[in-house]
Amino acid sequence: MKTNTELIILGTGNAMVTRCYNTCFAIRKNEACLLVDAGGGNGIFRQLEDAGISVSQIHHLILTHAHSDHILGVVWLVRKVAAAMLAGKYEGDFHIYCHKEAGEALYTICSVTLAGKFMKCIGERIFIHTVKDAQCVEIMDMPVTFFDIGSTKMKQFGFRLVAEGKAVTCLGDEPFYECERIYAEGCDYLLCEAFCTYRDREIFKPYEKHHSTALDAGKLAQELSVKNLILYHTEDKTLERRKELYTEEAAQFFKGNIFVPDDLERISIT
Repeated sequence: MKTNTELIILGTGNAMVTRCYNTCFAIRKNEACLLVDAGGGNGIFRQLEDAGISVSQIHHLILTHAHSDHILGVVWLVRKVAAAMLAGKYEGDFHIYCHKEAGEALYTICSVTLAGKFMKCIGERIFIHTVKDAQCVEIMDMPVTFFDIGSTKMKQFGFRLVAEGKAVTCLGDEPFYECERIYAEGCDYLLCEAFCTYRDREIFKPYEKHHSTALDAGKLAQELSVKNLILYHTEDKTLERRKELYTEEAAQFFKGNIFVPDDLERISIT
C-alpha cells in the first residue's frame, strides 16, 4: 500500500513566545501520527485540532527533554488520552519515548497534577519507555535511532528516523555538537533550531541563551551536506517577515532547500 508521510509543524516558537505555539511537530504516516514534544500547555489541543489530528490517531510520542515548553503539553495529552481510554474512545496503547531523566520528570508532574483514575492508566495502557543513547526502536514501521545531543544545560535527546526511504534528523533545540554528526551528516531533512537571524543577534542574544542563528544553521547544513533544512524554535517578533529573513540568511551558505515554516505548515517527505 502506498504511504503518504508528512511533517506537520504544530509549533515553531521558543519557550517565551506569545504569537505562535512552542516548537513541536507530528510525523503523519497515512492516518497514524508520531508526535515530537507537545509544547508548554493545553494549547496543544488547539494545534492538533487545527491540524486535523485527533488524539485517537496518536499512539506514539517522543519527548526530547524536560524543559517546560516541551514537556507540559505532554502532561495534558496524557490526561486526554487516559480520559479517552476510560471512556472507551481510545483503541490500543499510548507509547512515550524519552531518556530516563525526562521520563522521571514526566511521571512526577503527572503524579502531582492528574487524578488517580488517570494515573492508573500509566503502566497499564500508557507506557513511558526509557531509551538510551544510540538505541534504535521501530515506531510506525519506521526505524528511529535516539542520540544524546551532548547538552551542557539539560540532558536532551535528538533522533534520526527513516520514512519513505528518507532520513529525517532532529537535533533538538540547541546548537550542533560534534557527537551528532554521524546522525545528521547527509540526511534528507534536518530539523534545526534558529533562535533569530544573525543580524538581530544583539537584540535577541541567542549565544547567551545557548542557541544559534539562521546563518549558523545555513553554515551547518552546507557542512553536513543535507538536502533540506527546516528552521524552527525562533523568536516571534518578526513573524510577518520571518520566512523571508531567515531563508535569505541561511541561503548565504546553504544551497539546498530551506523551509522556515509557520505553525501548522506541512512538509511532504518525498
